[in-house]
Amino acid sequence: MTLSFRPDRRAASVLLLSPLLTALPLAARAATATPADADGALLKAVIDGPQRSAANRARDVYRHPFETLRFFGLKPGQTVIEIAPGGGWYTEILAPYLRDHGHYYAAHNSATGGSEGARKGRARFEAKLAAEPAVYGHAKVGSMPTAVGFTDIAPPGGADLVLTFRNIHNWIEAGNLDDTLRAFYAVLKPGGVLGVEEHRATPGTPLAKVIATGYVPVDFVVARARAAGFEPAGSSEVNANPKDMHEHPNGVWSLPPTLQGGEVGKAEFLAIGESDRMTLKFVKPR
Repeated sequence: MTLSFRPDRRAASVLLLSPLLTALPLAARAATATPADADGALLKAVIDGPQRSAANRARDVYRHPFETLRFFGLKPGQTVIEIAPGGGWYTEILAPYLRDHGHYYAAHNSATGGSEGARKGRARFEAKLAAEPAVYGHAKVGSMPTAVGFTDIAPPGGADLVLTFRNIHNWIEAGNLDDTLRAFYAVLKPGGVLGVEEHRATPGTPLAKVIATGYVPVDFVVARARAAGFEPAGSSEVNANPKDMHEHPNGVWSLPPTLQGGEVGKAEFLAIGESDRMTLKFVKPR
């Protein structure tokens, strides 16, 4: 009996990206890889691709995008919503990865409400996407959920992944964490995953200090996610930083990339690196 090999469409998507990306050896290996290996090769190719800025690439040593996204279960063909993408650090990876066989949504600031600074932040983000249609042409931008949930980004129960990177502390300060988590729950499919990366506080840190420093206890995040209906599905230490002892004059913003203290203690904070972070996965029950 003669066996023939038909390349998996996920492996083929690496080849479709090859004119855009520079990781041709990865693409070649992916063409004869198993589906799981092809998914990983595609992700590595995108992470190594020229669409990423040098400044963003330099932060990989702290943010571990390959390991983090694989832990969250990212795969081609999924519908993924990135929450509060800021200037697009993860967008440079997620949008091209999902371009050919998936859907990428960015839940950003409102285009019409909020502060002028928030509106300008969204405008800069949209301009970034518009400047490279070959990379971001299929990405869709909408707004953060309100108290009634998402209104302009994806149908209820339609997302495979909702991903949030270092945003939980902002919603705690704003007093809308529970509403936000419930909106994530509603927009996910049964079995869908909420991936959370957040600055990690020492256990027992009081709420006032959480708001002041930006560091959040793990058990607080788990409790609020459970209250929204999620079930914990795992944790990873990939973004842990044992050099960060969580006690800084300007909270987490003392550390890079913010370096809020300016030159005061800068060398010390650069030696520590970016913050110690929890990386948690939650699932919406089937």
